[in-house]
Amino acid sequence: MKWDHIIRGGEIVTPTSQYKANIYVKNGKIVTITDSELEGEAKEITDATGLQVLPGLIDTHVHSRDGGATYKEDFFHSTQAAAAGGITTIFEMPNTNPTINNVENFHKQVENLHSKAHVNFGVWGICLGDINNEDLQSLSEAGVIGFKYFWGYAVNKHTFQLVYNYSNEMEDVFPPCDDGEVFAMFEEVAKTGQTFAIHAENSDVINRLTKSFEKSGKTDYETFLASRPNVVEELTIQTAISMAKQTGAKLHILHVSTAEGVHLIRQAQKEGIPITAETCPHYLFLTNKDYETIGPSMKVYPLVKFQKDQDSIWEGIADGTISFVCSDHAPHTEEEKNGDLWTIPAGMCGVETIAPLMLNAVSEKRITLQQFVSLLAENPAKQFGVFPQKGAIQVGSDADLTIVDMKKQAVIKKEQLHSKSKVTAYDGYKVTGMPVVTIVNGVTVMKNGEVTGGILGKLVIPTK
Repeated sequence: MKWDHIIRGGEIVTPTSQYKANIYVKNGKIVTITDSELEGEAKEITDATGLQVLPGLIDTHVHSRDGGATYKEDFFHSTQAAAAGGITTIFEMPNTNPTINNVENFHKQVENLHSKAHVNFGVWGICLGDINNEDLQSLSEAGVIGFKYFWGYAVNKHTFQLVYNYSNEMEDVFPPCDDGEVFAMFEEVAKTGQTFAIHAENSDVINRLTKSFEKSGKTDYETFLASRPNVVEELTIQTAISMAKQTGAKLHILHVSTAEGVHLIRQAQKEGIPITAETCPHYLFLTNKDYETIGPSMKVYPLVKFQKDQDSIWEGIADGTISFVCSDHAPHTEEEKNGDLWTIPAGMCGVETIAPLMLNAVSEKRITLQQFVSLLAENPAKQFGVFPQKGAIQVGSDADLTIVDMKKQAVIKKEQLHSKSKVTAYDGYKVTGMPVVTIVNGVTVMKNGEVTGGILGKLVIPTK
């Protein structure tokens, strides 16, 4: 037998077990898992002695700006960053240019991304209300990974790009959807059976408070927080839960940032309402008090909030209320992030740092390594209908593997990030536990921090 790849001597870690075994790969698939040494040669052999072998990690929430504002980031660089950070699959968000609002644009985007992909990828479809409700079923059939709705955002009439800070005076803009239009969206996505993910912030409250607080002339983080209080997430989640209960849509709350949000989601789950949730490292490792030392790079939407919120989010991870962790990778240039909080854009790099940060949480015993695998591999794969093709170490699964060294210490340095833009809140952050090998479709694409693979990522679509 001639194997494509043999991974020897590592400790395989799944959400339910840890054991030493060798993995044999052929044609991009795991074909044998055994503690024996099988006969045959291999194109590639990886010695994983003393290391942990995990299912390939998945980042479900990535904005690569491609097409669109590629001066900030593009898919070539974001997937290099993913590979460097131990991520084998990313799901690309749909607010690109053109936006992923119909099948034609979906296929164009797949072709575009496929030519630049160092790792595997899925593509989200966008919900724009009456503008594209009739396209949702065909988008589902074409292979979108799920549907996203940016609740409360207006849309440009010509480009269908999101419009931030909407006001009634704006021209050539579709105003934010009213609740009736949102309800119709829920009904249409429910028919597809796919995930309906929402950015949960009440823009009416935010816009009114922002106008009031901006007049004060204050630019400190506490004032900015007051313009986007916890209630804006709470109100939107409450409404979404009611609509999911009525329509049966598989509601998913993106980047949960508040204690109130966690509580509402937990209660809805207890009632049997189909609702899941995610959070991001910035809500797990930062609070409002960090702004003084970190500065504008930590501005994200929803905002990083208070210690009580961080504590509740960790509790949500511990009890399963929150299913997985993702990066919300959304780079901007340093020049764009250099300004006052009212005017600079929200977002930062994250796809390369999510795994080191969460592995450090393992080292600090906030979670176990088995929980880490659930949060970054198995749970997202199950959520989006790609398990056990992804998120598993099983015979027949794709040979996507992340090998980690839990003893390795490192310092996150922004200048070493592989994204085009280097803005991160974690520059200088010390971690214990690092991805040291990333294997995509049976091929090593990163070893010891160096990206070695080429353009070999493939489109991932849900299994029907």
